[in-house]
Amino acid sequence: MIRIINGPNLNLLGKRKPELYGYTSLKDLESELQNYAEVECFQTNHEGEIIDLIQNTTSPIVLNPGAYGHYSYAIRDAIEAIKFPVIEVHITDVNAREEFRSKLVLSDVCSRTIIGHGIRGYFEAIDILKEKL
Repeated sequence: MIRIINGPNLNLLGKRKPELYGYTSLKDLESELQNYAEVECFQTNHEGEIIDLIQNTTSPIVLNPGAYGHYSYAIRDAIEAIKFPVIEVHITDVNAREEFRSKLVLSDVCSRTIIGHGIRGYFEAIDILKEKL
């Protein structure tokens, strides 16, 4: 089992800036991921809930932290404290966007960071984690 955690505003996939994030809704993405592998999906706009999900995991994690990836040292500390691998995913190429988005504070405690591959990045992360299981 792999835990998929989506952070703030990802509930708006398919609606918010589809030219950047694509036209697939979060519900459709979760359905595709569940058909692809044994995953459990979560989405929250609240930092503390993400921390709780990380701290209470019993499996590897694919994490799209949204904007928290740029400044949440609390999420960074939670990732660093667990024994399971975490792969960070960003749908867009954060390095090609606003300057503040190019700083990722979680990457150095994650097993890998996948940026700019659209929703395909989730499937790539799952494949990487399946190799480790």
